[in-house]
Amino acid sequence: MNGLFALGSNGSGQLGIGHKEDVSVPKQVELVGEAPEEDIIQIAAGGNHTIILTGTGRAYWAGDSSSGACGIVENVEDGEVSKFQEVVLSTSGRLGPIAHIACTWDSSVFARKDGNGKVTQVYTCGVADIGAAGTNPDPPSLKKPSLLNNFPPSGTEVTSLAAGFRHVVAVLNNGDVYGWGNDRKGQLGELDDTADSKGVIRQPRKINGIDFKVAKAVCCQYATCVISEPGDGRILVLGADKWGLKSSAPIEIPNWNMISASWGGIYILQRNGMLVAWGRDDHGQLPPPGLPELESISAGSEHVLALTKDGDVLSWGWGEHGNCGPQTEKFGDVKGRWNVLASVKHLPEGSQITAIGAGCATSWINITTDGLFL
Repeated sequence: MNGLFALGSNGSGQLGIGHKEDVSVPKQVELVGEAPEEDIIQIAAGGNHTIILTGTGRAYWAGDSSSGACGIVENVEDGEVSKFQEVVLSTSGRLGPIAHIACTWDSSVFARKDGNGKVTQVYTCGVADIGAAGTNPDPPSLKKPSLLNNFPPSGTEVTSLAAGFRHVVAVLNNGDVYGWGNDRKGQLGELDDTADSKGVIRQPRKINGIDFKVAKAVCCQYATCVISEPGDGRILVLGADKWGLKSSAPIEIPNWNMISASWGGIYILQRNGMLVAWGRDDHGQLPPPGLPELESISAGSEHVLALTKDGDVLSWGWGEHGNCGPQTEKFGDVKGRWNVLASVKHLPEGSQITAIGAGCATSWINITTDGLFL
C-alpha cells in the first residue's frame, strides 16, 4: 500500500496521509501497523471516510468513523483517523476475504466470500437514516457492522456493489439488481409498500422493470444507471432526471468497457479508448475536448480521473479542494481542459500506475515498480 497516493479534501483525515489538511499534489498514504504487500484494487469514498481494498480481500479505512461507517473502531479520539488501519467487521470468528466495497455519504458496504469462495455475505455499517443496515430496527445498533439476512438469494452471489448519496445497489451473477436505502427519487425503482413513510427501503429489494440482464450498475447522487453485457450494452437510468441523466441517456453502447458515475453525470469508456458522458457540466465535469485514448476512468462526486493508454493520470471537473491538482480556474474549476496528476514518464523505470480512484473531492493513484510497491 506504500504505492497509494492521494490528494484533495482531507478535513477528517480521509486521505490517510498523516494529517487533516487538503493537498493539491499527490501525497503518499500512511498506514497504522504493517503495510500489506498486495496491490490496491478498489477505492470507495464516503463524505468524510475512505475504504480501500487489496487484491487478497483486506480492507482499510481512514477519516471520520463517527457514523459507524468504518466498522468496529476502538480507542480513536473524536472518531477521526488520518492514517489507514484495517477494517474490523466482527470480533468473533474469522471472516472470508472481501470482494467488493461501496460507500454512501456516511455508511459502507462490504461483500465477502463464504467458505466456498462465493460472494454471499453482505455486511453494512453506518448511520440508520439511509437504510444501509436495515436488518436491525434499533437505531443505535445500526452503526455497528451487520450481516444482511437472506441476501443475496440462495444460489446467487454478488458480482458488484455501487452506492450513491444515500442508496446502495448490488448486481448479482444472474443479472438481477437489488437495492436499498433512499428511494424518494425512484433511484431504486418505483416506490411501493416496501418503503417506509420517508421513501427509505430498509431491506434489499429486487429492482423490477429492467428487461435485460444487468452486467454493471453505477450510482449518481439520486439516480442509478444499469447496463447490460458488452456486445449488447443496453442502458437504463432510474431516478431523478436532473441534468438530463435519464432523458439524455443513449439507448445502448455495445462496445463499452467501463462505466462510472459522479453525483450528476454518467461516464462510459468504450473499448476504443473514447469516453461517452452526459449530465452536469457547470464546473467542467463532462469530458473536455481532445482527450487521448483512455485505459480506465473513475468519477468522484463532481470530478473525474482518467488513466491514458500512455500512462498519464488526467483530472478535470470541480477541484475546489485540490482534488484536480493545483492549477484551477475560478471556483476551483478545471473546465474544458485537464490537469496531469501523475505520469509514468516521470516515475522510475518499470513503474506502473495500476489503479485510480475518485471520491468526494478526493483523488487516488496506485503506483507499483517492477511488481513491488514504491
